[in-house]
Amino acid sequence: MKDEELVGQHLQELRRGTVVLACLAILAQPHYGYALLETLAAAGLSVDGNTLYPLLRRLEKQGLLTSEWNTDEPRPRKFYVVSDDGRALLDRLVREWSALDGALRALQEGR
Repeated sequence: MKDEELVGQHLQELRRGTVVLACLAILAQPHYGYALLETLAAAGLSVDGNTLYPLLRRLEKQGLLTSEWNTDEPRPRKFYVVSDDGRALLDRLVREWSALDGALRALQEGR
């Protein structure tokens, strides 16, 4: 492809929704922000903290995550976990992801 900037823009768009899906899946178990960044990176989804933290706040505001401060350690950490509404959304998004994946595979095989 000629224009790597154009490719980068489309890849960024594709990853944006994927990060929401990944966060909801990972946060079935409580994580604090930095641990979530590491888990995403280990899975091959590198996300910048300046992207993740606003996303976590937005998902919490939407009622898809809940959070709790842990002050037992010297450094307080805010732990996030998916809510019941977040689990329901995750289930629906995973079904949709599977349907889209199937449709794209079918289209590619029909080339």
